[in-house]
Amino acid sequence: MGLTRTFFNTTSVDGIHVKAVIPFKKKGAKSRLAQLLTAAEREEFALCMLKDVLRALASSAIDELEIIATGVEPEQIRAVARAATVNSSALTIRQDDRELNEALNEVLARERAPLLIVMADVPLVTPESINRIIAHDEAVVIVPGRKGGTNALFLRTPSAFTVSYYGMSFREHLAIAQQRQLSHAVYDSFFISTDIDEVEDLVELLIHGSGFSTAYLQRIDVGLAVDKAAKTRAWVERRTATAAKSETF
Repeated sequence: MGLTRTFFNTTSVDGIHVKAVIPFKKKGAKSRLAQLLTAAEREEFALCMLKDVLRALASSAIDELEIIATGVEPEQIRAVARAATVNSSALTIRQDDRELNEALNEVLARERAPLLIVMADVPLVTPESINRIIAHDEAVVIVPGRKGGTNALFLRTPSAFTVSYYGMSFREHLAIAQQRQLSHAVYDSFFISTDIDEVEDLVELLIHGSGFSTAYLQRIDVGLAVDKAAKTRAWVERRTATAAKSETF
């Protein structure tokens, strides 16, 4: 386990210091995109999504960032942070190869200030949404992902909570808050709920995205296609293999 820390100027909103933690895995990232992207492309794409998330956080009211990194060198993370204009907060890069829940629960046990956990594969997240999440008065704010996951989790007293990711983590986190009698809220956000795991998830990113990850997909000729005659929804494909009856964007 290693620790690399870079300090920037920090500003607090309403006198409350809020930290964000972002778990990030590069090696073997996004294996379910293998039918469309090579292993090297998936790793580069994961870095681009992280860059989008960091840029949103850097423009929000978050004061401090910590990245729990797996399978990636700290210098590469620092380069991504610079490209994302992370220049108004303190950035901590902590290398940790442990399972996600174990690593995060250790963080929660030692943190005393409000904490936001946000996944690294939600490239459509916006600074405005982040600010609305951390403005809640409840002790716990859960931001659901599609198919039962948890894409962000805001904790006013981190040590009073434990996380349980994977599977139906949204329901599990809701149950934990209820069992511990912690006030809680659910923040419903289409953009944050759009985590990128499957090829079909890329449709929303290509429609709504304007950041680093969307630009990367376009650069490697991944685009949207639609067959108006068949009246079907858009799908994702490599533009080099576009059928004559479809239109790509």
